[in-house]
Amino acid sequence: MAIWTRILEQLSQTSVVEFMAVITGILSVWFNKQEKILVYPFGIISVTLYIFIDYRCKLYADSGINTYCLLMSLFGWYHWKNTKTGVDQIPISKSSKQQKMISLFTLLGAFVLLWIILRRFTDSDVPAWDALTTAFAITGMYLMALKKVEHWYCWIGCNLSSIPLYTYKGLPLTGIQFIVFACIAISGLVSWKKKLLDLESR
Repeated sequence: MAIWTRILEQLSQTSVVEFMAVITGILSVWFNKQEKILVYPFGIISVTLYIFIDYRCKLYADSGINTYCLLMSLFGWYHWKNTKTGVDQIPISKSSKQQKMISLFTLLGAFVLLWIILRRFTDSDVPAWDALTTAFAITGMYLMALKKVEHWYCWIGCNLSSIPLYTYKGLPLTGIQFIVFACIAISGLVSWKKKLLDLESR
């Protein structure tokens, strides 16, 4: 009961900036599920706001990853629309075996590197946790920019690990946001897989 009381107190103190970051973030993930280009403008607003929110909460890796996500959003926006086939966007595709191995090594390498940096050079009290969510996001954002269906697995991992992290950091609204993100990500994975099967059957 004390936990819920604390969460309700924190929700009542939620800043306008965090509220805007959450709303635009949810809209971004929803448009991603729908395969709409609006994923990027809303995502850019959300990650820009979270750069400042995370830094204030000493989530340095997450603050850094949102800077990376901002740059990757600009690249993804361009890449999704950069088609010479007369269609509106590039199609959904699967990662090759080589791309999957690169993604796995990127995930593990980013986690270890960030964990070491956060432990040795910052005052973060959650270095491993912060590094894990960030490593998932680094890999997921790159695969999303390439429109690979596997990016949803990374977002599911990122969202599930972020729920307790942000609640622990006194940002329960953001924690709730990641619950919504996780549900949309699971639905998005199913939706993109179905679309991919339809493309492959043509």
